[in-house]
Amino acid sequence: MARVLITGMSGTGKSTLLAELHQRGHLTVDTDYDNWVLPSGVWDPVRMASLLERQSHVIVSGTVENQIDFYDQFDHIVLLSAPWERLLERVTSRSNNPYGRTQPQQDEIRFYLNTVEPLLRRRATFELDGTNPVNELADAVESLTV
Repeated sequence: MARVLITGMSGTGKSTLLAELHQRGHLTVDTDYDNWVLPSGVWDPVRMASLLERQSHVIVSGTVENQIDFYDQFDHIVLLSAPWERLLERVTSRSNNPYGRTQPQQDEIRFYLNTVEPLLRRRATFELDGTNPVNELADAVESLTV
């Protein structure tokens, strides 16, 4: 049993990967939904702390400024990455999340790719290539939960 955080830029496939892991029977939390992120853009610290205290096996996805405050409560931090061209393709064509369709949002994603992703990479315990098939990515994450 393990607590795993899947993090990465918008469009890397975090939600798709989490859906596959959920379908395989894992407890998953996609913090892009269900009010996990406060209006200030950070995780609700009380709610996240409570989740991690109660659950010894959970796979969480998200990328927010205060996630580092919870790193010591995760057994693995997985960075899901993909090249800019793939991110742009995904954010402009996805139907489950409107973020990334406007030019300012795309500029923001590119900025974060160049500034935030290197910081995430330094703290990640694993990095997965988000261009790989989702079943392979899920297999890799599942191997961390044993």
